Amino acid sequence: MQKRKAFTALFCAACVGAKWLGADLQEDDQAMLALIEGEKIRQQKTINLIASENYARRSSMEACGSVLTNKYSEGTVGNRYYGGTEFIDHVEKLCQDRALSLFGLDPEKWGVNVQAYSGSPANFAVYTALLQPGEKLMGFDLSSGGHLTHGFKMSASSKYFASAPYYVDSEGFIDYARMERDYAKEQPKLLIAGYSAYTRDIEYARMKKLADTNGAYLMADVSHIGPMIASGIFRSPFESCDIVTTTTQKGFRGPRGALIFYRNKVTKNGKEISLGDKINKAVFPALQGGPHNQDIAGIAVALHMAQKEEFKNYAKNTVENAKTLGSRLKKHGFELSTGGTENHLLLFDMRSLNVNGDMIEKMADRFGITLNKNTISGDKNALTPSGIRIGTYALTTRRMGRKEMEEIAEILSEIVKLCQKVCRKNEKMTKKDFQERTEKERIMDDPASKILRDRVSALATVFPAPL
Repeated sequence: MQKRKAFTALFCAACVGAKWLGADLQEDDQAMLALIEGEKIRQQKTINLIASENYARRSSMEACGSVLTNKYSEGTVGNRYYGGTEFIDHVEKLCQDRALSLFGLDPEKWGVNVQAYSGSPANFAVYTALLQPGEKLMGFDLSSGGHLTHGFKMSASSKYFASAPYYVDSEGFIDYARMERDYAKEQPKLLIAGYSAYTRDIEYARMKKLADTNGAYLMADVSHIGPMIASGIFRSPFESCDIVTTTTQKGFRGPRGALIFYRNKVTKNGKEISLGDKINKAVFPALQGGPHNQDIAGIAVALHMAQKEEFKNYAKNTVENAKTLGSRLKKHGFELSTGGTENHLLLFDMRSLNVNGDMIEKMADRFGITLNKNTISGDKNALTPSGIRIGTYALTTRRMGRKEMEEIAEILSEIVKLCQKVCRKNEKMTKKDFQERTEKERIMDDPASKILRDRVSALATVFPAPL
């Protein structure tokens, strides 16, 4: 009888413990649940024009919220520092196989590391693998369209390594002739192709010829254009590059993470080098600890879906939407860098309309449109830059098309007119002054502003985000 009571007590305690561990967010943390729900509503009610954002697949998010988050697995497939990694090995191997397959790569020639936490750590892992501290890399100038991690002075990539930039010409195109002259002078050990705000494809073969002149590595960061490459819309960097990195949350609609592709063997200055060993050791143990297994699973799901015919159509439609949107905005006086686009990106210089990127970003937010201010070649201040960057990944995921791009162009044009109303011609205004005058002049109380908000709301309602 006494044993039965003891067993019953133990069983009840176990049940209480199981219930505690199995409680949902509603029960555990209502404050956090409210914030998450608030963000979900914001995403649903707004039109997202931020070029680096998208909507992750529900199936990917399901994998990210799985029990895989409970497991430590430092090391690589088949070579871990923890026990109990049988299924983790299968998860990571499946992700690697799908990544190689997506880009049509021969596993005898190419490998891929899928453990990088995001794009910036992935790029830094490449530099750590290939360069000694103080050695030089050459990347796209930030205000010309490059990324912080490509050697910008405020980035750690410039703190631990020497860096030299290349630039765009007066029309916004990469100035390859100037790049060649500067390269001959700088002699970097790593040349980086890739961008964060540029509307055209890249001449990888031309850059490879440069890298070959001194035995340098050629790396491509295709985080923004991976879907166009995988779908055959853009030329492949894999024919020319030694290393290719990409994030997984933009066009691929996966969770935040990154892939580092590498040639298994390369020859530099007569010496054969195993890149896989260098890259894998740079990711772990040099920069990271245990990989985020749940995110690797979510990435694998996204890569699986990216090999469907539907995804190729998605990439094609994304580009068509960008071209339509860019063309319509040009008719409203927006100055489009390079005069057009070949990808999902649109970069506009707003100086001719007497407004800056920060004004437009803040005003657009008031109407339920999210975009981001962006530097234009020659800008000195990233907080009040001359341009805006917009993209069509998220719009296309919501199944918007030509008609909706035309409507969004009309709305953006009206938003710029409101900015011009607040900031008079040739008037210099601080961010604070602009916000205060917007409130003082009761811009949002104008009947025309209500109509504009309703137009945004109608688009968001008819084309719901897949949340």
